[in-house]
Amino acid sequence: MDSYKTIEGLASAEYEEKKSRFIGQVAHVETEEEAVEFLNGIRAANPQARHNVYAYELRAGNRVRYSDDGEPARTSGIPTLEVIQHAGLKDIICVTTRYFGGTLLGTGGLVRAYTKAAQDAIAAARVVLYAECIDMMVSVAYPLYDQLNHWLSSQGIQVLSTDFAGDVAVDIRVRAEEAAAVQTAISELTNGSAEVLAGEPSYQPLDQ
Repeated sequence: MDSYKTIEGLASAEYEEKKSRFIGQVAHVETEEEAVEFLNGIRAANPQARHNVYAYELRAGNRVRYSDDGEPARTSGIPTLEVIQHAGLKDIICVTTRYFGGTLLGTGGLVRAYTKAAQDAIAAARVVLYAECIDMMVSVAYPLYDQLNHWLSSQGIQVLSTDFAGDVAVDIRVRAEEAAAVQTAISELTNGSAEVLAGEPSYQPLDQ
């Protein structure tokens, strides 16, 4: 997988249907241990809740899990998972906590309620693109900085930070498959005077 979409951090949203409260919460997780820890934290924080329905999808091993947590089969866990998959997201868990309001919603009503709770929670989150990237530190003399900065901007290269010290050190992030070409271009741009230190490839958030 060259790239995938996920969410950054945490987000939540609340939905009410016939006095039942549905509190959807989503989180970026990368392992089943992290997903279970998030789920258990929500359960602990909502001891009076009737249900804590969840679904998660992980990039590693294409792991997928869901649970109706006592709701009628296929009315909540699968609809939650379908919202995640329709959004094209990986490394995410969605937990919807339901406080029962006294009125039965029926299977169709439950599907709609849990679908909306998951959709609203994801809509409240910041979606980011993760790709296999290489971070580089580019060090140039002050007279070359404006030229380098202009070129980086024209190429749409993500600048992580800039440090004005003895020379100017610019930390950038590029897709792994573009790293060699970027390094060559910077060398040509600065007549070989730039020092470029490249890190190891890893999946990181990349500006779209």
